[in-house]
Amino acid sequence: MSESTTARPPRHRGIYLLPNLVTTGAMFAGFYAIVASIGGNYSDAAIAVFVAALLDGMDGRVARATGTQSEFGVQYDSLSDLVSFGLAPSLVMYNWSLSTLKDFGPTWGKIGWAAAFIYAACAALRLARFNTQVGVVDKRYFQGLASPAAAAVCMSFVWSMDKFGIIGEEVWYITPVLAVVVGLLMVSRFRYYSFKSLPMGDRDRVPFLWIIVAVLVLVPFVIDPPRVLFVVFTLYLLSGPVMTLWGRATRRRRRTPA
Repeated sequence: MSESTTARPPRHRGIYLLPNLVTTGAMFAGFYAIVASIGGNYSDAAIAVFVAALLDGMDGRVARATGTQSEFGVQYDSLSDLVSFGLAPSLVMYNWSLSTLKDFGPTWGKIGWAAAFIYAACAALRLARFNTQVGVVDKRYFQGLASPAAAAVCMSFVWSMDKFGIIGEEVWYITPVLAVVVGLLMVSRFRYYSFKSLPMGDRDRVPFLWIIVAVLVLVPFVIDPPRVLFVVFTLYLLSGPVMTLWGRATRRRRRTPA
C-alpha cells in the first residue's frame, strides 16, 4: 500500500483561545461570587456577578471582531451563564437571606431553598429556550427577562442592602418573593428590548443628546452604584410587562371597528 493511501489519524480540532478565555473569566467571577457569599462577603459577591455580566457582554463581541465564532463557544457561553447568572445569584441570595427562614421552622426553611431553586431552574430554562430560538425570534427583543438582567436586579438589591447595613434577616419577607418573581419573569413571554439595534460601531453616528444622557447616567452611578443599578434594572424588569400589555391593548383597539 502506498504512502498516499495510508489512513491518517483524525486531526484534533482546537478551540479559539481569546473569546473562550473571556468566557472563562466570566464563569470564574460567578464562581467567586458563590465562594464570597459563603464567607459572608455579600457586597463582593454582588460585584463579582456584575463583573461576570461585563465579561459576558465582551466575549461575543471579541469573537465577532476577531472572526473566532464557533459552536463550542456558543455552548460554553451558555454553561458559563448558568453558573454566573443562575447558580451564583440564587446561592448568594440563599446565603444572605433565604437561609434565615429556617429559624421560623422546617417548613419555612424549605420555602427558602425552594425559592432559590426556582430562580436557578428558571435561569436554566431561560437559557435553554434562548438557544433553541436563535435565528427565529426578533433580535430586537428578548422573550422573557434575560438572565444577566435578572441577576443584576437581585444582586443590586443585595448590594444596596448590605452597603447600608441592612442584613438579610431583616428583609426575609422580600427575598423569596424577589427570587420567585424574577425567576418567573425569565421564563415568561413578556418582551424585553434587547438593545442589539443600538449603534455601537465606530461608524455609527448618534445624536449629540445621547452624550448628555450618558453623562447624566454616569454621574449618579459613580456616586452610588448599588442604588443606581437597582433602580435602572428594576425599571428594565418592569418594562417587559408594561411594553407587552401596552402592545396587546394597542392591537385590540386597532382591531375594534369604529
